[in-house]
Amino acid sequence: MTWVDPEIWYQSLPTFHASASALVTDADDRILLVKATYRDHWSFPGGIVEAGEQPHTAATRELAEEAGLSAEVGMLLLVDWAAPQGPRSRAMVHFLFDGGTATADVSAGDPEEIAELGFFPPEVAARLLAENSARRLSAALAARRAGRTVYLPRH
Repeated sequence: MTWVDPEIWYQSLPTFHASASALVTDADDRILLVKATYRDHWSFPGGIVEAGEQPHTAATRELAEEAGLSAEVGMLLLVDWAAPQGPRSRAMVHFLFDGGTATADVSAGDPEEIAELGFFPPEVAARLLAENSARRLSAALAARRAGRTVYLPRH
């Protein structure tokens, strides 16, 4: 076996994209969703993890930016992996954290990014979410109830 300089070896490894979001409910167990101006569907408050940023920090940042909630996210509810697809040439790993129960008013962030936001019953939220996010919803709610993290690989 030939020894490879660690810098060269690390540069040769595969890479992936990462995103993080938060599952936030209200006192009536409705789900907080945001409608971005650049998407056709609703989503959990969240976004891409920036270079050098930890996923839970990204979820906390995105929650503040998109919904005006300034609370740290809690436990990791689920990890979802998706193979490269369409214009995305790398795999995507998504982290969904428990954002707790909103007790303060939520307000849409930058109007150029967030068109609207609201709380929806789970069955309505599942219809509004994109397919990949909708499959996360029931798993995340079950993970929250059980106090454990779920892994959702896609085949």
